[in-house]
Amino acid sequence: METLNQTFTKTNPPLYKRIIKSLGFWVIIGIITGIILGYTDKELAIASKPGIDYFIQALKLLIGPIIFVTLILGIISLESLKKVGSIGLKAGIYFEVVSTLALIIGIFMANIMQPGHGMNLDPNKIDSKSVEKYIVQGTQVDASSEIIHILKNAIPTDIITPFTQGKTIQVLFLAIISALIISLMKTEDKQAIQRFFEIIQNFVFKILQIIMYFSPIAAFSAMAVLIAQYGINSLINLAYLLLVMLISCLIFIFGILGLICYFAKVNIFNFMRFISREVLIVFATSSSESALAPLMRKLEKAGISKTTVGLVLSTGYSFNLDCTNIYLAMSLIFLAQAYNVNLSLSHEISILIVLMIASKGAVGVTGSGFIVLGSTLTALANMQIAEANATLAQVLPVAAISVLLGVDKFMSEMRSVGNLCGNSVAALIVAIWDKQINWEQFNYAINNPEKFHNAGMT
Repeated sequence: METLNQTFTKTNPPLYKRIIKSLGFWVIIGIITGIILGYTDKELAIASKPGIDYFIQALKLLIGPIIFVTLILGIISLESLKKVGSIGLKAGIYFEVVSTLALIIGIFMANIMQPGHGMNLDPNKIDSKSVEKYIVQGTQVDASSEIIHILKNAIPTDIITPFTQGKTIQVLFLAIISALIISLMKTEDKQAIQRFFEIIQNFVFKILQIIMYFSPIAAFSAMAVLIAQYGINSLINLAYLLLVMLISCLIFIFGILGLICYFAKVNIFNFMRFISREVLIVFATSSSESALAPLMRKLEKAGISKTTVGLVLSTGYSFNLDCTNIYLAMSLIFLAQAYNVNLSLSHEISILIVLMIASKGAVGVTGSGFIVLGSTLTALANMQIAEANATLAQVLPVAAISVLLGVDKFMSEMRSVGNLCGNSVAALIVAIWDKQINWEQFNYAINNPEKFHNAGMT
């Protein structure tokens, strides 16, 4: 009995030591001190912005190599190349179904809770200058042009740019082509290349481990700048919209995703607890990219195959941005309410159809939320509003999206966290569906999350 107690003591140090050694604890400290600085010294807070900029930039440089190496190792380790096609097909079906459900939730919640009701905004008083850069990029949306656009942009002009500019789809294309070629080589050559990429993978993840130690500084910088620029009271004017967005994201995560996990015999609360550290980092930095690489590593260590993690997560951040879809649908209904534009059911179905296409068309574009909103309003410009005896463009011009500029920063945090959760569940479900998961390893991981908190760094 004494031996067991001694063993327990060795493997479980005192709580305060575990807290102090936890990176998540220091991220929380960074958030709190950042808020304090942003409130007390705006000038110094804004000056700390390089802390988050350099952190995100460093992580962006690693995302390409990690996706590239992980996918290659995953594909060449498969006994059959048919598995790659099987995983891709199932991921595509999952993405389309779940992202459409997210759009429906956004429209439904905006109609039920009516965040824009009573604002009575005048379209003639819109400040278009603040959103000109987004409106210029908002073009007519149709299915064929978007599909051609995505396929065309998937092929890189050189092998360096996709990695230096963080073009995930192009990295994915290079990785799949390279892996297919390697898979056709002789066994001994294939094994030699596999060993080489395993060394590269260990090297890249070691760099990641070092960078992640700076995440508390990044969290401090991000929150300091946020509070300094927008102020603690900046949420008041559009607080109800933020509340509706929050409720919608929670319904989606614990309702829709929870139900999907339930049928897959996975407890959504245990799974969210397992990825909680990555969620915290994303919330603090307002960037999904800040946790993508460690999340990939963590899910692999939890028993999900390399190929599934690499393929589903990397494509998911382009085609399965669930909470971004909620934001897009909700924002359009909110703007219609704010400008007293009465939309019929047929109008809302049209918005749903257009967003199903347009939400896939902002891959890797800065300010993509506003660009998609602008392009959607442009696509629907000629839609007749019977009550006003006018077109949508006349009663709700594209420049109306400027109303959302003040709260977009706060909503982006919800979108980033929700997208992380959505893509994590997507990788899990596709792995279960395609039998690419080690159940014993996975169950141990989600039931003992504290032992995997640093799994994404080692």
